[in-house]
Amino acid sequence: MSVDLNTTYLGLKLNNPLVASASPLTGNLDSLQRLEEAGAAAAVWPSLFEEQIEHEAIEVAWLHDQGTGSFAEANGFLPELSDYRIGPEAYLTQMEEAKKNLSIPLIGSLNGASKGGWVRYAKLIQDAGADALELNIYFIPTDPKMGGPDVEKQYLELVAAIRESISIPLAVKMGPYFSGLPQFAARLVEAGAAGLVLFNRFLEPDVDLEELRFQPSLQLSTRNELRLPLRWIAILRDHVQASLAATSGVHFTEDVVKALLVGADCVMMASVLLQRGPGYLKQMLQELQSWLEEKEYESVEQLKGSMSRIRCSDPSELERANYMKALISYTDKV
Repeated sequence: MSVDLNTTYLGLKLNNPLVASASPLTGNLDSLQRLEEAGAAAAVWPSLFEEQIEHEAIEVAWLHDQGTGSFAEANGFLPELSDYRIGPEAYLTQMEEAKKNLSIPLIGSLNGASKGGWVRYAKLIQDAGADALELNIYFIPTDPKMGGPDVEKQYLELVAAIRESISIPLAVKMGPYFSGLPQFAARLVEAGAAGLVLFNRFLEPDVDLEELRFQPSLQLSTRNELRLPLRWIAILRDHVQASLAATSGVHFTEDVVKALLVGADCVMMASVLLQRGPGYLKQMLQELQSWLEEKEYESVEQLKGSMSRIRCSDPSELERANYMKALISYTDKV
């Protein structure tokens, strides 16, 4: 008897926990169909950026050279210049066409930090056929007078405004830089988030020593980046009534298993699919099936959350005790 790989994310029934997150692969119908054929259970359409909403007539070169280094799906994630169309109308048209040709859920995405035209375009993305919406909030507070509560308020107001404008499920792709992350995560859910995506990769600019200016620098994720979402998903799993998605650093089937164990409902991948191609999903699904059978699990649901903070044998391993153990184990090897 084969293992049941089904899972639920944002109320959507998925055939398995592997989701293609926003990348060039998910913004093209041909590659989306290849992802679907290889086993992707859902896909996130590339983000509609706040800058596109506010400046529909902006020059393409400026957007590609100046704006992209600030965002998680930037430089290299945007379409080629010859394919890029100014304004969000083409974005919506292409998304609607893709949805008509796919059988898997397609999740829309908005990327920015202020309300702006988001309420309107959240509704338009829903009308284009999106099964859910991912709100990818990117905000860098540079005003020294703005405190943590002010930043959180901006997030919460944005989530609440979007929630009121749509009927499809809403997920928030958030960063880890909050002093009281469990409480803030719960407040996001109270504001209307049906799911949390952990974590957003905030790409940092580099310094060009010849031109003496900041320049965008995109680095694909590495496996080590998964450790941060693993810890926090394990902590949040027992405290928030919302779907949890793990992203950043999922490169191998072992990474998928780890994310599910700590409590993720699904895992989202971009870097590894860009590196290995959509067909790699088929291998991952086969390996996931084999691992679950070998360990005598009957389903993904049985596996999910069995190593969350409350359920693990030693919850302190997610806290300071793990820091001390890591230092001691490294010292013993020297």
